[in-house]
Amino acid sequence: MIKTKKGFMLRSVAGRHVVVAIGQASVDFNGLITLNDTGAYIWEKLAKGTTYDALLKDMLADYEVDEETAKKGIDGFLDTARGAELLDED
Repeated sequence: MIKTKKGFMLRSVAGRHVVVAIGQASVDFNGLITLNDTGAYIWEKLAKGTTYDALLKDMLADYEVDEETAKKGIDGFLDTARGAELLDED
């Protein structure tokens, strides 16, 4: 299961998607992350908790994209989110 860490929320500000730290998380993470529409879609799925396979299945169903392109997008997002320590995985 992959899930976003507690203390981070997706918000829409002036038509842009941003992830901000709240509560205790804001002590360790100072700033915000801007996401495009696809990134916001992935974040929302991760906020509820999902698996890689379920996320891929959802992307293929909801976007007009081939499997290779969907995997590249998901992998890139997950790599970046892991690097910023924004995910809990088990």
